[in-house]
Amino acid sequence: MSSDPQPRRRLSREDRQQQLLEMAWRLVREEGTEALTLGRLAELAGISKPVVYDHFGTRPGLLAALYQCYDERQTAVMDAALAACEPTLESSAAVLANCYVDCVLTQGREIPGVIAALASSPELEQIKREYEAVFMEKCRALLAPFSASGAIGVAGLRAMIGAAEALSHAAANAEISAGQAQRELFETIKAMVLRS
Repeated sequence: MSSDPQPRRRLSREDRQQQLLEMAWRLVREEGTEALTLGRLAELAGISKPVVYDHFGTRPGLLAALYQCYDERQTAVMDAALAACEPTLESSAAVLANCYVDCVLTQGREIPGVIAALASSPELEQIKREYEAVFMEKCRALLAPFSASGAIGVAGLRAMIGAAEALSHAAANAEISAGQAQRELFETIKAMVLRS
């Protein structure tokens, strides 16, 4: 009987990237965002540092990739739910509130740390702002038909995003329940549209 070890299977670039992102999320969850370095990630993955650097370039590049991963997941879940809901203010606001809170809770307590780290540099803050602008435009297009003026202002959309982040992070930290966060965000969205 041969006891030769099985050769390690070489992962495709996409599979390696997915593996590294999953390990990065785990590292942030278990040790915090400050522990997330490319060297530490390489160590956890059992690969050389140049491989990790090839995928992300820098720590800010890794943080940006994590945020993009989160945003893509959030967008896909929300788009599917919106496509299936009734075209009413109540249904649309409920989907926005429920999906936003659920996505944060699915990602767990690590997303606030990633978002805070994104705010640590102008280039990372710009990435976050770009994703927010796309989300705000989606919300504007969805909610404007329900407003008396047919328009939703930037101030209202910013207030909605601020409330969504604060409430979902409070739920992730068990300060309030997910249901409380969703109900409050639902009411905030409805009130914002009705004021517009």
